[in-house]
Amino acid sequence: MTLIRTQTLGDVLLIEIDNPPINAGSLGVRQGLHAAIAQLTQDPALCAGVIIGAGTTFVAGSDLREFGQPLQEPQLPTVLSAIETCPKPVVAALHGAALGGGLELALACDARIALTGTVLGLPEVTLGIIPGAGGTQRLPRRTGLVRGMQMVCSGERIQAEAARDLRLVDDVVDCDLQLHAVALARKLPGKCRISEETVPHEDTDAVAQAEQTALKAGKRRPAVLAAIEAVKDAARLPFAEGVARERTVFQQLRVSTEAHALRHQFFAERDAVRLPVDAQAKPRTVDTVAIIGAGTMGTGIAIAALDAGLSVLLLEQDSAALERGRQRVADHYQGRVAAGKLQASVASGHEARLSPTTDWTQLARADLVIEAVFEDMAVKQAVFRQIDTHARHGAVLATNTSYLDVDAIAQTTSRPQDVLGLHFFSPANVMKLLEVVRGAQTAPDVLATGMALGKRLRKMPVLCGNAFGFIGNRIYNAYRKQCEFMLEDGAWPEEVDQALQAFGFAMGPFSVADLSGLDIAWRMRKAQAATRDPRERYVTILDQLCEQGRLGRKTGAGYYTYPEGRQDKTTDATVRGIIEAASAQRGLQRQPLSTAQIQRRALLAMVNEAALLLAEGVAQRASDIDVVLVQGYGFPRWEGGPVFWARQQDRAQLAQDLQALAIQSGHGFVLADLSSVLEP
Repeated sequence: MTLIRTQTLGDVLLIEIDNPPINAGSLGVRQGLHAAIAQLTQDPALCAGVIIGAGTTFVAGSDLREFGQPLQEPQLPTVLSAIETCPKPVVAALHGAALGGGLELALACDARIALTGTVLGLPEVTLGIIPGAGGTQRLPRRTGLVRGMQMVCSGERIQAEAARDLRLVDDVVDCDLQLHAVALARKLPGKCRISEETVPHEDTDAVAQAEQTALKAGKRRPAVLAAIEAVKDAARLPFAEGVARERTVFQQLRVSTEAHALRHQFFAERDAVRLPVDAQAKPRTVDTVAIIGAGTMGTGIAIAALDAGLSVLLLEQDSAALERGRQRVADHYQGRVAAGKLQASVASGHEARLSPTTDWTQLARADLVIEAVFEDMAVKQAVFRQIDTHARHGAVLATNTSYLDVDAIAQTTSRPQDVLGLHFFSPANVMKLLEVVRGAQTAPDVLATGMALGKRLRKMPVLCGNAFGFIGNRIYNAYRKQCEFMLEDGAWPEEVDQALQAFGFAMGPFSVADLSGLDIAWRMRKAQAATRDPRERYVTILDQLCEQGRLGRKTGAGYYTYPEGRQDKTTDATVRGIIEAASAQRGLQRQPLSTAQIQRRALLAMVNEAALLLAEGVAQRASDIDVVLVQGYGFPRWEGGPVFWARQQDRAQLAQDLQALAIQSGHGFVLADLSSVLEP
């Protein structure tokens, strides 16, 4: 397959990259570009060249599949050096996206012209690496260190017009990109190498502030630290030396475990949106969404739908609750406008597509209905009977349940084939994860509609089987339960939380519980009490906290106390007394647990549950589990997810430690076969 095509347009050589779908800068692309630049150099009839992308984009990045392998020549710096040393000017014609190596390629050219709507950026840091072909050296020579550090250290993507203001592109056009690029190439007086420019002078305090901001936002990850130093090198080193240093660091980072984990997550997210063969179908058309329930979750879903350009019916049972929901949506958009993140006209347009109502007959207008009411089976079934009465034939009916049986809800309707679960995460307009739950009778085109809706809402949809807690809550439940066991065994809540935050979680499980409210879990536990095996190891600490009115932050006390007017939290004598009594009642001699022990037990519990989910068919692929935990539960992205973590462990030690965990966990712990997790 020819990845590079050349065509002479009079005295200009058109070099077209054709490596669908994103024109990734693979070895074949680099070889073709190198040969095309040689052709341009050697042909006396040619005065200039234009590099353009076929299809819908310029170059949206390098081929990540090559990053875990030895790189072959010509590597990208070799190609870019050939462009710079070519005696004839080369113009980059950008459309779609110029990202990563694509932007580095463009910056090595003598001029750049972009089609309106093009996005540009260097997202390498989000993959645990830094730009490796001069991006950290050329970009700040145009933008300055402050803006360059912001872009490189965050992976920020900017529009063509903003890139023009930063002098990253020379012109922006709204049509005939190739025609304009060829014309620009012909009129260039000669070479214009960014590498020969100097970094604009900026206030040292502003640069220092940009560095501190980047460190904080990037959690001081190795790639962020390296990116800061590389960008600063642009101002303090000759170009050749800065590029050489950049390349050395890039090569070191690309083979690191962290970069491997981030690439794993990248490919896992790409695979997650793919439906199995038996569920592949054309999605149903969705223009109007009805949301039942105007609480925090319902209004969050409404905002996500409005932001995606959908018309939204917001249905409540009484006018007061409906007005509170409508106001919540209005307050959100007013806040966005006040913060300068949204134009007032756009916000008004979104609000105009919201139709609050208490009239159930309005459901007939909806293509898709989402129930977002109280997490109680009887309540949800009652709502679905109403939906079945009023929703039009062919509408997709979705329940936003976190734990409940989707089939039990679907069976209350006359059309279970139209029912699926759409498990949003709160706040629904912010969190990216969407679990799409397949019921026993869910039609393929209904599943396809759920997945398509997730993508339209700019979320990460993951297909799940219908089982208690689906993927995410099932694993989180096992993780939380193991953390409670560790309280009885000898750890304090702050030790568990601190250990897991040190691993990379934004919050530990007990801080999360206090934030969300202990009564949520307490209510669920009471509902399950009648069916719980009395031999199962059950920790009563949370129940006792709730019985004393300690429901978390909202009551000023839960696992921690929250002194009024202070941000810090502490455990107190009451909590410690309850925990010590729980240990004594189980006959346990409390023993301190190290940070490493706490982390490993929590991770082993996740891995074991992941294997059980795969064996039960709740998750269709192991990598989906990693996507769910990273996108919805705060698992550190740079650790790849519990499945990726397990694959980095010594297998004999992993099996031995799981056996020990089973003993520590007692009756009810099911030891899984890890083969489905450990085999890629």
